[in-house]
Amino acid sequence: MKTRLAVLGDSIAWGQGAARERDRLGPRLADGLAMRGFEVEVEMFAVPGARSSGLAAQVSSALDWSPALAVVVIGANDLARREPAAAAVRALADAVRRLREADAEVVVAPVPDLSAVPHVPVFLREVVRAAGESLRQQQMVAVRDVGGHVADPDQRASRAFAADPSLFSGDRFHPSSAGYAVIADALLPALVVAAQNLGAAS
Repeated sequence: MKTRLAVLGDSIAWGQGAARERDRLGPRLADGLAMRGFEVEVEMFAVPGARSSGLAAQVSSALDWSPALAVVVIGANDLARREPAAAAVRALADAVRRLREADAEVVVAPVPDLSAVPHVPVFLREVVRAAGESLRQQQMVAVRDVGGHVADPDQRASRAFAADPSLFSGDRFHPSSAGYAVIADALLPALVVAAQNLGAAS
């Protein structure tokens, strides 16, 4: 029987910008797990444009499906729309806590470095980078405090996007198919640990 993997969060979690369905984040994570010996069934609960405040509804829907694993990709819209960091972090922590209380292993990809986005003006990039790093650090602390796993803690994916504009899709904001491959590779180590924890607990 396949392990159920719920994907929650924003347009990156959903896969906006990918050229093909199988290039989106969910299918790529499923393929990566399969290559490592874990068979999963993926269900998408992410909503393009979602902020952390929208996670509560996504979690409620996901819990009706009873996932054993959950991936949450969130933070870019909180940062872009200047949501108060404390409220965004609190909403993320509440979402992870609810999933953990339902015995799901949870992996969170916190906010990426939006200063790498091509259309961000050069004179704003340091401000954007600093704001993102502050939110990211708060997200990581909160996620770990409630028993979640943090994916890509050293921002390998963000560094790759900063160095290679082809990882962005035509809108110059969302990842391209190649960009989703990079993101999936960055998330997989934490997701594999989460999947191994399920095996250890069974």
